[in-house]
Amino acid sequence: MRQLLPALLFLFLLPDGLRAASPELIRQSLVRIQTVSQDPDYVTPWNTGTIGQGIGAGFVISGNRILTNAHVVSNARKIWITREGDPNRYVAKILHIAHDSDLAVLRPLNTEFFKGMRALEFNGLPEIESTVMVYGYPIGGDRASVTRGIVSRVDFQEYSHSGADSHLVIQIDAAINPGNSGGPVVQDGKVVGVAFQGYSGDVAQNTGYMIPTPVIKRFLKDIEDGHYDHYVDLAITTFPLYNPAARHALGLPDDGQGVMVSSVYGGGSSDGIVKPRDVILSIDGHAVASDGSVQMEGSNVELAEIIERKFKGDTAKLEVIRDGKPLTLSVPLTSPFPFNIYANAYDVKPRYVVFAGLIFQPLDQNFVTDNQLGNSRTSYTFTHFLQDALYKDRPELVILSRILSDPVNAYAAEFQQAMVDTINGRKINTLDDVAQAFAEPAKTYVIEFVGAGRPLVLEAKAVAAARARILSRYGVGRESNLKP
Repeated sequence: MRQLLPALLFLFLLPDGLRAASPELIRQSLVRIQTVSQDPDYVTPWNTGTIGQGIGAGFVISGNRILTNAHVVSNARKIWITREGDPNRYVAKILHIAHDSDLAVLRPLNTEFFKGMRALEFNGLPEIESTVMVYGYPIGGDRASVTRGIVSRVDFQEYSHSGADSHLVIQIDAAINPGNSGGPVVQDGKVVGVAFQGYSGDVAQNTGYMIPTPVIKRFLKDIEDGHYDHYVDLAITTFPLYNPAARHALGLPDDGQGVMVSSVYGGGSSDGIVKPRDVILSIDGHAVASDGSVQMEGSNVELAEIIERKFKGDTAKLEVIRDGKPLTLSVPLTSPFPFNIYANAYDVKPRYVVFAGLIFQPLDQNFVTDNQLGNSRTSYTFTHFLQDALYKDRPELVILSRILSDPVNAYAAEFQQAMVDTINGRKINTLDDVAQAFAEPAKTYVIEFVGAGRPLVLEAKAVAAARARILSRYGVGRESNLKP
């Protein structure tokens, strides 16, 4: 099965204007990163989670900082860094982290770490078939490794760390192995990318991917104000216009320009501005081809790349054809929240409520990864949460995730993994609603589930009598966590 996986590499970024670095200087700027991490448990969410260790790479950038991949330091409880020729380990902390673009900036607590080191310099996009050098610590190791590769393609692909975000990537024919993540990819003494993921198994040999400098520079620009605002999005889908008959029906010449808007996500940047069946001819002056590509920096890239380089609060200028007439649209760019339900989340604890041995949790990608969804209605709703704009009615899908078996909940098995609709008449739109509903005094608790033929009814006296018994039997140290 084809599967893209993060690779543990280290990378270094440098400010523009510095002279090209020699291989020896690059090695001196390389950083080995070792972490102790704690991955949350979405099956028994009150547990502390699994402890693990990891090794990756990074490199020195301006301002006494170290650049690496987000997945190298995600869920980290302790971070140590070392450098070539120095046996000492230094404790480091995360200054900024961007899970959507798999980048992070670290700083050692002791700035003596940087003595004798210098920041590396960035370059632009490397040309196809040009040679690059990949630095890192593949398969662990204490000494830096260097691998030569050829730039194979510039593409727009999913970043496996978040699993829901796609950005510009560069494919190279050098294998990216665990330990390489975060390492710099260098050409002519300057950084042109950060190694970050490759294929698992026998799918593709000697194929790896690096994060190119446009993505890196955008991240560094975003954090200049001390806060990371995430990527923005037009929140639309488009359909290519190859077919001459389709172009004629839309009143378009057969000139290979323009794509049709097939859908507009409610609540997103384009909602109320862009309409389905609009034909986008250009974005910010960049002509849009009929396959949805634009020309940028000498390469054909997806039109989304124009928006990728913008920030929260910026606008995009769209030239469109609507009902046969030309229009100019201005779209204020925001980060629509509904997309986050499909993204892997890190550095957060699972949210849950335990009541009468019933575990209530919001449905998100982390939960789906750790738990097999056996309820077909719940699975369908999760899949179509964004497509059908279900988030307008329910910002969160709260389900009865598991049951800690006890006489008080003996008849609840049929409701496992069902979505909660109401509790004692209160509409359940978030997990907070669940906690508030159970906090209100009542003789009975009537829980209605979406699509269920009957409610689940719990007697308050029986719930109170079972509380200590259930918590003790199943080792539940805390009955709820509502903070993200």
